[in-house]
Amino acid sequence: MTAALRLGLVYFAAVFAVGFVLGTVRTLVLIPRIGELGAVLVELPVILTAAWAICGRLLRGRRLGAAQAVAMGAVAFGLLMLAEAGLSVGLSGRTLAGHLALYA
Repeated sequence: MTAALRLGLVYFAAVFAVGFVLGTVRTLVLIPRIGELGAVLVELPVILTAAWAICGRLLRGRRLGAAQAVAMGAVAFGLLMLAEAGLSVGLSGRTLAGHLALYA
């Protein structure tokens, strides 16, 4: 397994774990108090900061070229999108089209 693929899998797992916790807090605590848009606006900088820190930690001390670093991010992003869609369809009972409509 290449370093980019392995690191992409680790990056995905770490960001997914943080996102799962934040999504639970957003759904159970924030949405009832401040609405969906407000909850997303609170969650967004936290998840982006966590993803930035995780990425930096994974890349620190490794000699990856730019293409490998981009591949790592692409693997993680693709897996995150698939996992999010799977959870949206599986847990919320949405269709895939319904899930994609949430991005609008």
